[in-house]
Amino acid sequence: MSFYFGVREVWVMGKRVTVQEIVDQFDLEILRGEDGLDRQLITSDLYRPGLELAGFFTYYPGERLQMLGRTELTFISGLPKNLRRERIEQLCSEDIPCFCITRGQEAPEELLIATEAKGIPVLRTASATTRFTSKVTSYLEKRLAPTTVLHGVLLDIYGVGVLITGCSGIGKSETALELVKLGHRLVADDAVEIHQSEAGSLVGHAPELIRYLLEIRGLGIINVMTLFGAGAVRQYKRISMVCHLEAWKEDRQYDRLGLDEEKMKIIDTEIPLLTVPVRPGRNLSVIIEVAVMNFRLKRMGYHAAQTFAQKLNQSLLDPDDLD
Repeated sequence: MSFYFGVREVWVMGKRVTVQEIVDQFDLEILRGEDGLDRQLITSDLYRPGLELAGFFTYYPGERLQMLGRTELTFISGLPKNLRRERIEQLCSEDIPCFCITRGQEAPEELLIATEAKGIPVLRTASATTRFTSKVTSYLEKRLAPTTVLHGVLLDIYGVGVLITGCSGIGKSETALELVKLGHRLVADDAVEIHQSEAGSLVGHAPELIRYLLEIRGLGIINVMTLFGAGAVRQYKRISMVCHLEAWKEDRQYDRLGLDEEKMKIIDTEIPLLTVPVRPGRNLSVIIEVAVMNFRLKRMGYHAAQTFAQKLNQSLLDPDDLD
């Protein structure tokens, strides 16, 4: 069953990476098109235009960074001069962020002329094509990953990333402090920046300004790393489950067996959700600890509630067998 509640959430939409950022990050040489360094990359996919150089432009992904390695440049040099100019001009569509030449090779004169006319940057690196492609793709995947910010506390509990959510003042930070004292690690308090690095994977971390800080009402802001040591914090953690704290509602029926598994959707990923009612006398830190251990058991193949239900159903079918 899917579940959603009103937590504060801010989406960071339409992320872009400029060509200038790629130049600075990988120390690339600019051969042409300095005026076009503000062009933007909107996808982490790169492209090597092999079929296009042979004349097939039907599915040409012009919005990608275009890589020209030894194979492409050798093929270009073997084309007749007029055909070479024609194919290169077709390559230089308005959407192209830039061209990048690998292995420190010389750029074809026709490419320099065509890109200069359209303001398209031509870059060069000494790295091998495959290695450079891998590094740039990895960098772009991180920079362009879908991102959101949620109000809550993220901790590493027994190796499981647990996001604790709930309305302001419900006791999230106090529970986190108790969990840190029990030996678990804080990742972020109050604002948790989350990015979806790949399908089904959510990674959370704290904004730079509040990293390692915890706000306790009546006490103020404390630095967890300073008080408890480097072993009490970590910079980021993959989120595996959500514990939502809410004030106890007498008219609500809370799950007492654990058979109904709720889900919460963050960006495009659904993760397990546990709703924990809060009222005086309940030890929230211990409840969350046990919930995490139970979560790990489920991933290992043991589900206590389902085992109980199966035994109960078997007893109802065969009343004489109560063992």
